[in-house]
Amino acid sequence: MASPLPPSRSPRRRNLLSGALFGIGVAAFVDEVVFHQLLQWHHFYDRSTTAAGLFSDGLFHAFGWFAVVAGLFLFADLRRWHEVILQRWAGGVLLGAGAFQLYDGTVQHKLMGLHQIRYEVDLLVYDTVWNAVAVLLMLSGAVLLWRTRAAVPPAADARTDA
Repeated sequence: MASPLPPSRSPRRRNLLSGALFGIGVAAFVDEVVFHQLLQWHHFYDRSTTAAGLFSDGLFHAFGWFAVVAGLFLFADLRRWHEVILQRWAGGVLLGAGAFQLYDGTVQHKLMGLHQIRYEVDLLVYDTVWNAVAVLLMLSGAVLLWRTRAAVPPAADARTDA
């Protein structure tokens, strides 16, 4: 007997949302671990004391993990209903990671001035590479999403055959 149909929703949209949340969280995690902790180039908020910077890093780290967990909960639901479209989910991951990085590089670094990538160096090269990588991630994700724009999960084929 086939499993009951899931609530009315779009598997393509949910794969994208799950992947994007996961991608945002992973990008935040990599940023936090590499640039904040290992290289110690900056904190999330550098316009105050070191203690305030470390506290802001903790909040930023928590935000990243909440996004990862939310994305994985949605992914588990997709698996439960056999609606995973892995290539579309991966496109969402790339798009989410790139969007987060571009937001970080433009809004947080430049418009809000919360922090810079590094200090006491020429930022043009760092900013260019940071934002170029973001755009490449987003373009790669967009290509995967475009290629899967009409994709249906394997379970949908099985339900229509029954």
